[in-house]
Amino acid sequence: MAGNTEPLTPRAKLAVTAGRAAAAFSRAAGRGSGSVIGGKVALRLDPDLLARLARHLDVVLVSATNGKTTTTRLIAEALRAGGEVVSNALGANMPAGITSALAGGSSARFGVIEVDEKYLAGVARDVTPKAIALLNLSRDQLDRAAETRMLAEHWREGLAGQKAVIIANADDPLVVWAASDSPNVVWVAAGQEWKDDAWSCPACGGVMQRPGDDWFCGECGFRRPMPTWALSGDHVLDPHGSAWPIKLQLPGRANKANAATSAAVAASFGVAPQVALERMYAVTAVAGRYDVVSYQGRDVRLLLAKNPAGWLETFSLIDPPPAPVILSVNARSADGTDTSWLWDVDYSRLAGHPICVIGDRKLDLAVRLEVAGVDFQVCQSAQEAVRACPPGRIEAIANYTAFQDLRRVVGN
Repeated sequence: MAGNTEPLTPRAKLAVTAGRAAAAFSRAAGRGSGSVIGGKVALRLDPDLLARLARHLDVVLVSATNGKTTTTRLIAEALRAGGEVVSNALGANMPAGITSALAGGSSARFGVIEVDEKYLAGVARDVTPKAIALLNLSRDQLDRAAETRMLAEHWREGLAGQKAVIIANADDPLVVWAASDSPNVVWVAAGQEWKDDAWSCPACGGVMQRPGDDWFCGECGFRRPMPTWALSGDHVLDPHGSAWPIKLQLPGRANKANAATSAAVAASFGVAPQVALERMYAVTAVAGRYDVVSYQGRDVRLLLAKNPAGWLETFSLIDPPPAPVILSVNARSADGTDTSWLWDVDYSRLAGHPICVIGDRKLDLAVRLEVAGVDFQVCQSAQEAVRACPPGRIEAIANYTAFQDLRRVVGN
C-alpha cells in the first residue's frame, strides 16, 4: 500500500545493486540505456522486487496500443503538482524495464508506469495500482500479438477483481468490454479515429452499429457507456460540465485525447484539471517524438507511427502539401516481422506530398505506395532522402526501430 516505507530486504538491495551494475555495463558497451537487462538481472535475484519497489507509491498504470508513452508523460507532469514522480519515461514497458525505473524512485510519492498491453494484468497484480488508464486496442505486431478481441478478454479477466479506478476510453468498444467487469470505472470520451478493429461486438460477435459518435450492438445490447469526462474540440469537459482549455505543444487530435484522459487520471489523485492541463504544456517532445531537429541545413520533424491506427493519426497532423515527407519502415524483432499491416494504411492521404522512402523494408512500402497511386522515390539512406527533399520542413514518419535509426542519424 502507498505510504509503506518499509525498507528493502537485504536480498532486494542486492538485486537493485546488481541491476544497476548490469545497466551501467550495458550503457558503457553502447548497447542502449540498460534498463531492460538491469531489470532482468534484478528480477532474477529477487522475483518479488517489482512489488517491493512499488509498496510506498501511489501508482497509475497506462496501457494501450497507441499513445501510452505520451499519456504516461502527460500524467507524470500533472502529478508532479502533488509530489515527486518516478516513471519509465523512455518506454521500457515490460516488467524488467518497469523494475529498473522504480528502482530509482525510493523518495517518490507517485509511480506513473507505462505497461505493454500483454503484461498489464500481471503488473497490476504486482504493484497494486490506485488507477489504471486504458486508451485503445488495435492491431499491432501481427506476427506475435494476440488478436485484439483476445487481448481485450485478457484485460477483462485480469482487471475484474481490481480495486483500482479504471479510467477508460468510452469510444473504443474493445476497451469498454475489457473494463466493464471492473467495479470502479471512469469513462472518458476520448474518440476513436481508427475503427477497423472494432466492427464486431466483443461481447457476442455481432455487427457493431456506429451512428455518429455512438456505437452499440443491435444483437446483444452492448453499447457505449455514458462518459463523465470528454474531449470537446480544444477543451476537456469534467464531470461537473466545466470546460478546461487544452494548451499543448504536442500536435494533433490524438494528443488532445491523451490530455483528456490524463486530466481524468490526475483528478483521481486530487490534482485539479486546470493545474493538470497547465503542467502538460511543458511537454514539448516524448522520447524524441515530435522533436524538430536541424540536419544538413534542414528542419526535420520526427514522428513515430507503429501500426495502422498510429499512421492514421500521424497523417492528420503533418504539414499540408507540398511539405516533403520521408517514410521509413523496418521489420525487426521489436517492430514485428509481418509487414502486411502496410496494406491497412490509407497512404492515398499523402497525395501531393513529395515522398522519399527508406528503411529495411523500403521496397515493401514502395509497392504499397505504388498501388495507392502516390508518387515517391526510393532512397538508400536518411542522408540521401534529406538531400532529395524539396524545400520546406521535412516530416519524417517511421515505425519503431526505423524511428530509432532516424534519431541516431539526424539527431546527432
